[in-house]
Amino acid sequence: MRIPPYYRQPVWQRFIAGLAIGGMISWFVFLYIFGEWQERYSKQIAKQEEDIADLQKDIVIWQEEFKELNKKNRELLTIQDIKIKISNSEKYKLDSFSVFEIEDEIKEDIGNMKAKDIDTVYKSKELIKKIIRNKVIKVNEKRYRLEVRDMVIYTTLEIHLEILLD
Repeated sequence: MRIPPYYRQPVWQRFIAGLAIGGMISWFVFLYIFGEWQERYSKQIAKQEEDIADLQKDIVIWQEEFKELNKKNRELLTIQDIKIKISNSEKYKLDSFSVFEIEDEIKEDIGNMKAKDIDTVYKSKELIKKIIRNKVIKVNEKRYRLEVRDMVIYTTLEIHLEILLD
């Protein structure tokens, strides 16, 4: 069996030449379109990467600000200082050094309330009052008791006391 010699006929030659030229043209069109798509997608990816980098920087900035605000709020919601004030020390003719020693002693007794959150201190205010009430202080061979007159609980724990003779 023999293959017919179609390659010698001009109609078949034009048809095969048309197929080859059409294939090359379609290949170039395909390469052009594919190149355009790739360029557009690469630009889009580059823009998205830039947007992602900007958003990540924003996230870092927001997180830092949020941490700073949380730290400030935590400081505001904890007891930072304890102030003790004795109001009637003149009644018993106590000198200022004795009053200072009494205030300092009370500060030491309730010093563990420092750096606690306000809610915890508020819940334990009766305990603080009992600690102060049960404290017997000896000054100049006399024994004194302390009575809590006023207690302010905020970032500073302020306690106003009165001295009573025991």
